Amino acid sequence: MRWQKARRSDNVVDARGRSGRGLKIGGGLGLGGVVIVVALSLLLGQDPIQVLDQLAGEGPVATAPVSTEGAGPPPVAEPEVEFVRAILGDTEDTWGALFQQAGAPYREPRLILFRQGVNSACGFATSATGPFYCPGDEQVYLDLSFFDEMAERFSAAGDFAQAYVITHEVGHHVQTLLGVSQDIQAARQRGVQLEGDNGLLVRQELQADCLAGVWAYHAQRRHQWLEPGDVEEALNAASAIGDDRLQRRSQGRVVPDAFTHGTSEQRVRWFRNGFESGAPERCNTFEAATL
Repeated sequence: MRWQKARRSDNVVDARGRSGRGLKIGGGLGLGGVVIVVALSLLLGQDPIQVLDQLAGEGPVATAPVSTEGAGPPPVAEPEVEFVRAILGDTEDTWGALFQQAGAPYREPRLILFRQGVNSACGFATSATGPFYCPGDEQVYLDLSFFDEMAERFSAAGDFAQAYVITHEVGHHVQTLLGVSQDIQAARQRGVQLEGDNGLLVRQELQADCLAGVWAYHAQRRHQWLEPGDVEEALNAASAIGDDRLQRRSQGRVVPDAFTHGTSEQRVRWFRNGFESGAPERCNTFEAATL
């Protein structure tokens, strides 16, 4: 994938240096020992945090949760960060044009790069959560280590596979702008069962897969940037994170009543549906008789 052709987004915030870490208590001290060290440090006029750090053999550790207010684009042009900026920038161009054709403005999301853990309007999340979109602050959250996990754990490597992950989350942002996310939340508040192989969560995720495919269609028409094997990378990634495959891997059996994202076959089919048509209206999973 010749992603270097894409315009870089200014909506990527690199918060990796300010996320996922908290105060470390060093030296292997128990609570009583820490209290003694703090008391002695104060009596001697020393900073107890520095003393504890010295006992632990470490320097100061950041204690504040990540804050993205006022942060700008990454100052260093790391290849992985440039890739994220390129893909996000191209989603902005694609959805901006499609919304304009529909007579509506497109509000661009921000993408927050974090490490280990991050606070969002949807609560605190760790890297184990994987990439996610929070409709409360209209931001996508991504720990770049997930791309390594895709390759090592799911055998889903490749830049177009990574682009699929990002654009799937942007698909959730499109759903928020269209009111879909609000409808799902309203159903949740009414006590509607959202999980299950025919549930609203599965339909929501499959629609985001389809919208990622719509982006891929229009991006390819603009750039002609896909290389042999790229489409297979995205389809393989979609298949690798199907509910049935993940459940069979983790618990040895498939439980359709617990589905939240759809089967591998469904995820591949809906991404392909968007990629082959380029039409957002072909992504109405909520009225589809068969997923």
